[in-house]
Amino acid sequence: MRVYVPLTLSGLAEAHGSGQLATGRLVAYAVTPALREWYLSDDIEELEYAALNRAALASLRLLAADAGVPRRRVVVAADVPDGAVAADPGPGREPGALGEVRVAGPLPLAEAASVHVDSADAEADVAAAAGALAAADGGDDDARFVVDGAEDHELLWYATQEIPNLVEARG
Repeated sequence: MRVYVPLTLSGLAEAHGSGQLATGRLVAYAVTPALREWYLSDDIEELEYAALNRAALASLRLLAADAGVPRRRVVVAADVPDGAVAADPGPGREPGALGEVRVAGPLPLAEAASVHVDSADAEADVAAAAGALAAADGGDDDARFVVDGAEDHELLWYATQEIPNLVEARG
């Protein structure tokens, strides 16, 4: 199963240094039955893109929680055995949790298929979105508009061989 692991550039640097995305259970996003039902599509590429976007929002939450990391969302796509994934943590979850899964660790970085990162020109919008996230979660429409501004930026695709360059340039 393809999973999308939300990180920050600092988290990616740590994973690169240790060779592990996680040593224990971790939260990721994938095409789950609930995500399929919510998204109302049978197109696997569209569903994978929706799962990637869910992970990008989770990455934004990581940025909002740590003002010291570069303001670029990071998502690592990895292939894991189906048996290592527990889908949708339970009923009554918020829509933002759709597609959320728990992956049994360890998860070596070598299992990564690709890395998706904001471009440098997205940093200002991502920083603003991270700052507005709490208000958006509270129902503030203006803040939701700011958060949506980050979502307007497509994450760039990188091969796993490019991870050293990404973490070196995290500035």
